Amino acid sequence: MLREKITELKHQLIQDAGLVEDMISRSMRGLLDKDADMLYQVVKNQEPRVNAYDRSIDEMCVQIIAQFEPVARDLRMVIMIIKMNKDLERMADHAVNISESGLYLIANPSLISYSDLPKMWENTVLMLKNAINSFVNEDVNMAQSVCSMDNVVDEAGDKILKELTVLMRGKKDIIPRALALMRIAHNLERIADLSTNIAEEVVYIVEGRDIKHHKQENE
Repeated sequence: MLREKITELKHQLIQDAGLVEDMISRSMRGLLDKDADMLYQVVKNQEPRVNAYDRSIDEMCVQIIAQFEPVARDLRMVIMIIKMNKDLERMADHAVNISESGLYLIANPSLISYSDLPKMWENTVLMLKNAINSFVNEDVNMAQSVCSMDNVVDEAGDKILKELTVLMRGKKDIIPRALALMRIAHNLERIADLSTNIAEEVVYIVEGRDIKHHKQENE
């Protein structure tokens, strides 16, 4: 009975993750395609659904702990799902932030290039997908590969920040729009960080090994 409940819990988390991934993609696609309706859908329709998943998963975790008193690996699984659930809820918040910045940029078009953002978005979504797949398949190698991708997203974010900083010095009238782009890049970085958290939690679930300081270990 406990394993059935944990399987149901995992299924809920996977559905939630799929919704969050769609939010991230819609927030960026809406910006690039200048589709305000798509961005409003993220904010008005999808975020409340993620919040509902957040509450439901939390309640299921509490019920499982109270009813079955899981131990060892089962307890690790439930505790990590609680953490992953919070990571997904925070990712949804970042997708909303991207959508809101996107709505501003659509309403205030400029010649600022978005050329680096699609690649950053692509890598961020790939990190989330691989983190969830590593959870589903209990694949430690895939989880560790997600951790290694975090630097790629960070470097792209740094590049965008530097380019926009230089651009703002010469064209003060674009500062608000440049800041909106910086916010989008920052939110993508935060989503990548949270995907890394999930990957680290997968390693802990499977092996009971804490790799929160994986960067130092690999140096």
